[in-house]
Amino acid sequence: MKPFLTLAQAKTPDGADLTLHSHDSHFYLRVNRQPLMGTNASESEKTMAQLACNRLRGIVGARVLIGGLGFGFTLRRVLEMVAKDASVHIAELLPEVVAWNHEHLSEVNGRLLQDKRVEVTVDDVFAVITRAPAAHYDAILLDVDNGPIAMVQDGNARLYQAQGFQAITRVLRPGGRVAFWSACQDRAFENRLSKAGFHTEVIPC
Repeated sequence: MKPFLTLAQAKTPDGADLTLHSHDSHFYLRVNRQPLMGTNASESEKTMAQLACNRLRGIVGARVLIGGLGFGFTLRRVLEMVAKDASVHIAELLPEVVAWNHEHLSEVNGRLLQDKRVEVTVDDVFAVITRAPAAHYDAILLDVDNGPIAMVQDGNARLYQAQGFQAITRVLRPGGRVAFWSACQDRAFENRLSKAGFHTEVIPC
């Protein structure tokens, strides 16, 4: 049996332990020893990118914001869909995650960070959104938590409330889309989105 190896570790701003592991050709992220994501299960990230960006094929100068780099599967699918002159902005809270993609995960999706369309900012995605000009993004993809009630970072709660909805609405272009990744359906969150003026749709993966 191949060993379960710990490759790197970091502390989140909330003090949680984030660790990167490898086992039998796959990689895994854990928070306080609890599974967060793995390269063996990436279809939901790809689906999220598909849903958010399927109307951007051939659109000149499209701008996309991805909240959370992870293993880069969302980024890969977005780059497959947008034009050569698009801009794909990644907001990743932890510099270690960016470094791990370069160092340990280059053969997964790490090399995509060298794509000329990609810009990585090490910062809270909410701060990136609030600094952006009005009507700046065609699509926003938020894969920063396990869902509106299962947050990895406590500060992300504002993304799922009126404060976050207002900020997102301001920076989305007319007809733009925002996609939230969630481990399970949350009807209360859907209702909040609807009351804020969003047309909502839940896609099981």
